[in-house]
Amino acid sequence: MSLPRMRVYIAFFLCWAVGAAWADQASLIPSAPQIAASSYILMDAESGAIIVEKNSEERLPPASLTKMMTSYVLDYEVDQGNVSFNDEAPISVKAWKTGGSKMFVREGTSVRLGDLLKGIIIQSGNDASVAVAEFLAGSEDAFASMMNQHAQRLGMSNTNFANATGLPSENHYSSAHDLAKLAKAIINDFPNQYPLYSEKYFTYNNIRQPNRNLLLWRDKSVDGLKTGHTEEAGYCLVSSAVRDGMRLISVVMGAKSEEARARETLKLLNYGFRYFETHKLYSAGQKLVDSDIWAGSADTLPLGLSKEIVVTIPRGKKDALEATVDIDKVIKAPIEVGAELGKLTVKLNGELLLEKPVVALEAVEEAGFFKRIWHAIVLFFMGLFE
Repeated sequence: MSLPRMRVYIAFFLCWAVGAAWADQASLIPSAPQIAASSYILMDAESGAIIVEKNSEERLPPASLTKMMTSYVLDYEVDQGNVSFNDEAPISVKAWKTGGSKMFVREGTSVRLGDLLKGIIIQSGNDASVAVAEFLAGSEDAFASMMNQHAQRLGMSNTNFANATGLPSENHYSSAHDLAKLAKAIINDFPNQYPLYSEKYFTYNNIRQPNRNLLLWRDKSVDGLKTGHTEEAGYCLVSSAVRDGMRLISVVMGAKSEEARARETLKLLNYGFRYFETHKLYSAGQKLVDSDIWAGSADTLPLGLSKEIVVTIPRGKKDALEATVDIDKVIKAPIEVGAELGKLTVKLNGELLLEKPVVALEAVEEAGFFKRIWHAIVLFFMGLFE
């Protein structure tokens, strides 16, 4: 049986200031733009909030957007210390013969993993992708299994990879939402490698090739991520941009042309930046309330959050945010750090925005025998009166 809860209303300590006139104007949020694509999504990279989406859970061929996972797995293996970017990967006949976009590696040579990563990200090299897959897992099939394990770990529930390149293959699919999750992981998990996604050119074997993401030339706030195209998938683009400290991720799948995917992506990004804002409400470990604790070596217990709380809301709506903390009415020692003892609820205009557990920020041991007996008596009589 759950314990009764006490409710505490708490204030936000939000560090921003917006003029009243702008707030009134910004509170009028227009409908999202019409996007000419079969599937798309716009997500805030910090909060994970979805601002706009259509068919974002639909399983579609991801084409070369697949290479985002190929590069993610390589970054992960380097981060774990299993390989180094200076390691030399041998180029097999299979890698050399792989069709489609190429880095133009040569069979029988060896190439630095760091250069192969650039070939994957900037040049969208299918040959580079196969070379990395074979070096890390022994075969492309085995590497696909690694990719799927990472997809599962990242919560990509509508994704299955059959190869490292994105070339058409049976049972090879992903969704706009899953690819946005992957982009978020690339940005947050490996920030030192992320700048590669904004590089406009890479030269290998005396062949200089441009990044196919047209927005890198058109909008200085855009710094990634990856293009994709096959006849089956259409024209696809995962992009990310930062303006005034706010980062958004957009995914457009199934556009009609290279120009269309860039144009429609920019529509999404402009809409999100113009009409929404993201703010950190609370930090990880921040104390929200002090609670009485019974039968403990201490008389009070600080309660707070194990993770930071970030929200994305329409511009001008900050004054409509309301936060409450519901905590267990009776908290008895012993208590361990991280024990869930309540919940934080944040609402916007009365509508639920999020709920997060409130946890013990300190451990409290049991009190001595006489204090425990006395508190048991007090609680008994409190229960009678209630």
